[in-house]
This record gives sequence, C-alpha cells and structure tokens, in this order.
Amino acid sequence: MNESKQGLGKGMIYAAWLLGLGVLTLLFNHFLDKQNNPNQELTTQAYQDGSHEVILQRNRSGHYVASGTINDKPVVFFLDTGATVVSIPEHIANDLNLQRGTPLLSSTANGTITTYSTTLDSIALGPIKLHQVRASINPHTSDDEILLGMSFLKYLDFSQRGDTMILRHAY
Repeated sequence: MNESKQGLGKGMIYAAWLLGLGVLTLLFNHFLDKQNNPNQELTTQAYQDGSHEVILQRNRSGHYVASGTINDKPVVFFLDTGATVVSIPEHIANDLNLQRGTPLLSSTANGTITTYSTTLDSIALGPIKLHQVRASINPHTSDDEILLGMSFLKYLDFSQRGDTMILRHAY
C-alpha cells in the first residue's frame, strides 16, 4: 500500500512538471510571436474626412509585420515596398482557395522564378480594405507571411519615423 502511494506521488510530480513545461512553452511561443509580429492587434485612427490610418511598430528584425485579412480570412503580412504585387506562398493560397492564373516570370533576390497571377476579392489591413487587387501565387516559398507589395501599398500614403510606420488611405 505504501509503495502505491509513493508511485502515485511520483506520478503526480511528473505530471506537474510536464504541465509546467507545457505552460512555459505556450507562453514562450506567444512571446516569440509578439516579437515577430508586434502588430497582431492594429492601432488605427479614423478621421472626419473618412480617411483611416494604421500605425505599425517595427519588429525586432527591423521589419513591419502585421495581421490582416485576404477575402475576410486572417493572414500575416510582411510589408515589402520592393515587391511589385502582393505575393502569396502557394500553401496559403491553397488555404484561401485562390485560383492560379497565368504563369509569370518574377525577379526575386534569389533569381527568376515562375509565379501565377491571381486577383484578390478583398485585402485588408485594419480598416483599410481594397477590392480586386492583383497578386501572385508563389510556389517557391514555404514562408507563413504574405509579401504586402505595391499592388496594395500604391493606394496608400505612408511615412516612417523611428520604429513606427503610418499608413493612410482616404476613402
């Protein structure tokens, strides 16, 4: 009887350690996610003239990463003024049920690749929402972030000061 109590006690200690490690892992992952994407909850400003601003904070790597939507489904954007169009990794495009269009040759930092044209019904960054935006599906990347390129950004005024970027769209 005494041995079964000791075994039960050891089992409870092991379970408590495993539970504690699990909680610490979840907290650490949340901390890392916030460091990569400090804009999971966007700061916005609305003005009487109908325009809106989205205020982004730079992440620890010096990039602007933000949560948004494509066709009303949540995604994560990596702002890239060097990208001609919004570029979506193929596995995300599949999740969004986007259709591959015409093959295109695209110049990237890693050379020329084949991507596929598509059109987004809607794309939004907070209250800034555009319709019928050109994009490309990129089968050559496994990233989990979508490059928010100039086919979206060209409709916005944006400025950067320090670690903050302000995007403004007048409706």
